[in-house]
Amino acid sequence: MKNKKWIALATAVILAVTALPVTVFAKKKDSPDDKTLTKVTLNEVAHSIFYAPQYVAIEKGYFKDEGLDLTLVTGFGADKTMTAVISGEADIGFMGAEASIYAYQEGATDPVVNFAQLTQRAGNFLVAREEMPDFKWENLKNKKVLGGRKGGMPEMVFEYILKQNGLDPQKDLSIDQSIDFGSTAAAFTGNNSADFTVEFEPSATALEKQGAGYVVASLGVDSGYVPYTSYSAKTSYMKKNPDIMQKFTNALQKGMDFVQNHTPEEIAEIIEPQFPETDLDTITAIVKRYYDQDTWKENLVFGQEGFELLQNILEDAGELKERTSYAELVNTEFAKNAS
Repeated sequence: MKNKKWIALATAVILAVTALPVTVFAKKKDSPDDKTLTKVTLNEVAHSIFYAPQYVAIEKGYFKDEGLDLTLVTGFGADKTMTAVISGEADIGFMGAEASIYAYQEGATDPVVNFAQLTQRAGNFLVAREEMPDFKWENLKNKKVLGGRKGGMPEMVFEYILKQNGLDPQKDLSIDQSIDFGSTAAAFTGNNSADFTVEFEPSATALEKQGAGYVVASLGVDSGYVPYTSYSAKTSYMKKNPDIMQKFTNALQKGMDFVQNHTPEEIAEIIEPQFPETDLDTITAIVKRYYDQDTWKENLVFGQEGFELLQNILEDAGELKERTSYAELVNTEFAKNAS
């Protein structure tokens, strides 16, 4: 038991160090003078290769080109990112759009509104202890899986897939939701009680490299297109700072355009400085995995169909008190005008 606590503590320390605010500097060449830049703080739910277009925009200097001095902070959880946005600690949040729905349901007087969608598929993978080339979801019957936080998108999408494949998440298998985000891979290797684990990258690839696990399914592929992560800000901030909102979205769109028009190898090389603890070959392999499953949208417009699907998933998971109007929590103006 003590060993597990020390592992969890060590993981928490590592995450805390990597969560330190990162001020983003573009190349000095062809960049505006720092004194003319407008400061913007972005709080991201996690620091993951899954969000490659964002890091391309940072590393290529697109935010600075738009006149923005961006500070990037990792929140490690949608609840923490949402708290940072509501409190004003962050100007813009990057997380699952379900967080804005939850906040709205709780009676937020200054709703946090989604204005740009980055990913259109789930970014996690089902990892087994052994290779299963003929894996079917029914193979999870009577098995134990290390899952995600109740009410979070990773867990809800996982359960959505189970139901689509005729499995009852509460009756047909055991899902352990007690382990903190970021600690499931360590728990999987440290204890043989679970048969499968649901992992984001780079954890999924790390388990494969260790020979401790094997990716047998992509939740992103099997769930179909889902508005998984988006950018949001308080209504009052949007109204007060429309120029900043447009410039921020413009920079993101340039990152999206780069990803759409370059190879995984080229993308990996650009974002490598964002992941100093991961070697280039691993970054490339992960980018390719996401690239091949059509993870990133061509544009940032958060469509109504996706928003309604998201609410279907929330409803199905028992996390939705009542449906919310698309117009209340999505603003497409900046994404449609992005250039």
